[in-house]
Amino acid sequence: MLECAVIGVPDDTWGEAVKAFVVLKPEMHASEDDIIEVARANLASYQKPRSVTFVAELPKAPTGKILKRKLREPYWEGADRQV
Repeated sequence: MLECAVIGVPDDTWGEAVKAFVVLKPEMHASEDDIIEVARANLASYQKPRSVTFVAELPKAPTGKILKRKLREPYWEGADRQV
């Protein structure tokens, strides 16, 4: 994995669920299940992602900081509360 970002997305049961966005290194292959299994083995249950989306690049500010609000926008649009 080259880089990743994790956000909370709306969940009917828990209010929020963990979602990971992953950028893979060139020529690297992984599935959603592979990423979740590694997280399950190394993180607490509340920290592991329930879903993974593979992207070519993460949105970043000119300083290089990952813009998580850009990742959150489509999931929380129209929601009563936003994180």
